[in-house]
Amino acid sequence: MSLAAAVVVALPLGILAARRRRLGRLVLAAAGLLQTIPSLALLVFMIPLLGIGTWPAIAAPFLYGLLPIVRATHVGLTAIPGELRESAEALGLTPWARLRLIELPMASRAILSGIQISAVISVGTATLGALVGAGGYGQPILTGIRLADTSIILEGAAPAALLALLVQGLFELFERLFVSRGLRLAN
Repeated sequence: MSLAAAVVVALPLGILAARRRRLGRLVLAAAGLLQTIPSLALLVFMIPLLGIGTWPAIAAPFLYGLLPIVRATHVGLTAIPGELRESAEALGLTPWARLRLIELPMASRAILSGIQISAVISVGTATLGALVGAGGYGQPILTGIRLADTSIILEGAAPAALLALLVQGLFELFERLFVSRGLRLAN
């Protein structure tokens, strides 16, 4: 849920940051500021707002997931050569059509890499959800720490690490499926 929400919010913010330079600096600075807050502190800040349980555990990865997607979208869109933009404009494409048909497909590799980073961050941050009563793979980690039992710690840590590796692999597959072969070869 947190990754999907981060994509829905961060993609338009990244587009806005690429379109409006001055406002873009503010958007990137705000997303960067959220990223600098330690994850445990962010979870604690969420408790008075969202209570104990699932909601803070969803909100923290959402907030951490914004910066990679916003920045990757911004970088991907601003890296498109001006000549391509001018050509699309000369063809009579509306700004929305240029974005949808030219710019987003050309920036797709960068955008996908930002979403990938956000997804891996979400997996790592989600284990901390146990600290606010959300359970998950973080629960055996906390129990193992309290009992000083490495095997219980690994019951939560190993699946969380495998999940992060699985997410990484899935995004590499997504890149092959959704990013044009020519764009993959260009880098």
